[in-house]
Amino acid sequence: MNDSTFRKVAVLGAGVMGAQIAAHLANAGVPVVLFDLAAPSGDPNGIVTKALKGLQKLEPAPFVTRDRVNYIDIANYDQHLELLRECDLVIEAIAEKLEWKESLYAKIAPHLAPGAIIASNTSGLSLAKLSAVLPESLRADFCGVHFFNPPRYMPLVELIPAPATRHGVLDRLEPWLVSRLGKGVVRAKDTPSFVANRIGVMWLLTVAHHTERLGLAFDEVDALTGPAIGLPKSATYRLLDVVGLDTLGYVIDGLRSALPDDPWQCHYTVPGWVAALIDRGMLGQKTGGGVYRKQGRDITVLDPVSGEYRPAGGRVAPEVDEILRIRDAGRRLQQLRDCPHPHAQLLWSCLRDLFHYCAVTLEEIADTARDVDLALRWGYGWSRGPFEMWQEAGWAKVTQMLREDIAVGATMAAVPLPAWVDGRNGVHAAEGSWSASEGRLKPRSTLPVYRRQLFPERVLGEAGEQGETVWENEGLRLWTLPAIDAGILIASLKTKMHVLARPVLEGLAEALARAERQYAGVVIWNAPPFAAGASLKEILDFIEAGDFDALDRHVREFQRTALALRYSAVPTVAAVHGMALGGGCEFAMHCTARVAAVESNLGLVEAGVGLIPAGGGCKEFALQAAGIAARQQYGEPNAALYASFAHLSKAKVSKSAHEARDMGFLQPADTILFNPHELLYVAIRKARALAEAGHYPPPRPRGVKVAGRGGIATLEAGLVNLRDGGFISAHDYRVARAAAVALCGGEVDSGSLVDEQWLLDIERQQFVALARSAETQARIRHMLDSGKPLRN
Repeated sequence: MNDSTFRKVAVLGAGVMGAQIAAHLANAGVPVVLFDLAAPSGDPNGIVTKALKGLQKLEPAPFVTRDRVNYIDIANYDQHLELLRECDLVIEAIAEKLEWKESLYAKIAPHLAPGAIIASNTSGLSLAKLSAVLPESLRADFCGVHFFNPPRYMPLVELIPAPATRHGVLDRLEPWLVSRLGKGVVRAKDTPSFVANRIGVMWLLTVAHHTERLGLAFDEVDALTGPAIGLPKSATYRLLDVVGLDTLGYVIDGLRSALPDDPWQCHYTVPGWVAALIDRGMLGQKTGGGVYRKQGRDITVLDPVSGEYRPAGGRVAPEVDEILRIRDAGRRLQQLRDCPHPHAQLLWSCLRDLFHYCAVTLEEIADTARDVDLALRWGYGWSRGPFEMWQEAGWAKVTQMLREDIAVGATMAAVPLPAWVDGRNGVHAAEGSWSASEGRLKPRSTLPVYRRQLFPERVLGEAGEQGETVWENEGLRLWTLPAIDAGILIASLKTKMHVLARPVLEGLAEALARAERQYAGVVIWNAPPFAAGASLKEILDFIEAGDFDALDRHVREFQRTALALRYSAVPTVAAVHGMALGGGCEFAMHCTARVAAVESNLGLVEAGVGLIPAGGGCKEFALQAAGIAARQQYGEPNAALYASFAHLSKAKVSKSAHEARDMGFLQPADTILFNPHELLYVAIRKARALAEAGHYPPPRPRGVKVAGRGGIATLEAGLVNLRDGGFISAHDYRVARAAAVALCGGEVDSGSLVDEQWLLDIERQQFVALARSAETQARIRHMLDSGKPLRN
């Protein structure tokens, strides 16, 4: 057995974090035993049972598919502690009270398997203190493993050693967290709030301090501190509502008590308006209101002076918005500093104090500046970490501005910048990132798991692999990675949103032709999205020119490309991450095999613009239905088409790769990975394995038994009821019926045997007929103009 795997995991505590950690383990196919206290009455497992039922109602969904709950066994401490002997990893996730944890550790100690790792999901308690209350025999196998909420979606996990943690514990956990659970791991030091929350909470306090100092409104500040500067839409005060104002208060209190000598000590205080809201029970989203509150359909925001709510709608001042549009980061930051408008002064002051705090605390909290930047990206959703922002704006120039503001007492703390800041061009370089504790640039981890990440998430200034270009046009690049496998050709799209425009079709034809001459296989790989489908602009150009014969020829070319991916003499592998919609989904479906990141969204969404799939998507579902029917007693494909028809007519998109497999966009043999950075590596390996498995025999076209008129009539019957009941429009009906015709093989007898080209001709004819309609043309124009579907 690989010594970085875990056969079964126990999670202690079925609260918000414990239950969701268990859910994500289940997502990855890891058997879990979820423990909590025995219920005081009724079913002793009632607390855990209720928690699991609650998980299935949460949005965003903690489970990739509903059946993943079956990986979780329910247990309570009174009856089932013997189950711990089956577990080689135990994750404690109970409330942040030292005495409660001490009591639990004593209770479980006699039941643990020899060598089992015990990890606390603490977000702020000292690992030294937690280790001290453990039985001594367990301390060598104890550490911190801090997941961020929600665990399915937030990449960050902080790994923290305790004083007695033996060598190898973290090295065993990290590969499993990275590859099996798809996490970005940062090794943190045992300091208050570790890395991400130490910096993230200080950022929130900094913004709150300058908001009050400048007399700005909360919604104004949120307009400034979100996407405008590369942070999530939740910005500052919306984020506080998501986190919970009471939770923020606990964290601040913890920092204040744990850091009595910190230069920023006076700022570790709960703002008065936050305390007032807590007293009123207004804790944020979980109580229906905090900084923001929904009143009817309107969103209101707190006025901290009056304590009343008013309509929200803060905007960035025009002159500051203009500064934020400057592409040069150094000039942008300088102009924010020079601009007297309070909006500009807020941003300069907050960024300045953030840089100051990060520089002073780096040596204490993290091994390298890279760890700080990745922690803020993965744990808080920032597009750039604080050190990256500083370096991008010009390290020396920003350093001088910081020193000037420190000298005149403008910063939140008077402490000088550390000496290591001087004489540098930044903290990230090709050879590594700055370690203040070691006084040198340190490269990334050399753990073998990271060899699978050919293109890991890099920080500004890091070196990266580029590969060797073989051929390219304006739509697609063909290249190889000789260090991995020079015999596998990689095709990467260059178009916006990776739409499948004509140059992409030409490029894929070139890729397959070259591969059949001199390569062992082809991998289609893009940074997300995988592909957003056919170019609506090209389709609209044909429509507006009135050249529907040219449109028909264009769709034929699209179909030929899809078939070429299926019947190529070399294996083709689609490495899917992010959206694979419309034609992008069809091309993935036609490849020999697929490797998909778990958080991938596949769907045939053409109905949203009044069309049907015509790149072989309808044909593929007809083939699947025929295959299912052939394995059944009566061999009728109708029943298998119902779900496919619902997906097409509703333009349904999967919420995960697992759901995509259930919907038929992926196949049972396809590989689903939890770490998207491993996609290319695994896809190359898969292409090579297919090529060498008996000198890859390409599949052969086959006849298809179709549902015909009977199937169309069955599907149409439900449409009539929806149309007549006013649930769909007349054009929705027309589009859905066209999909039914394509899925069922046209107006032929039920059970007729047709070939794939027949099915492709049917879907192309239906596609072009819909493109001629005024309603579909209006939908296409509206989508191109607004990015949103039109109901007509």
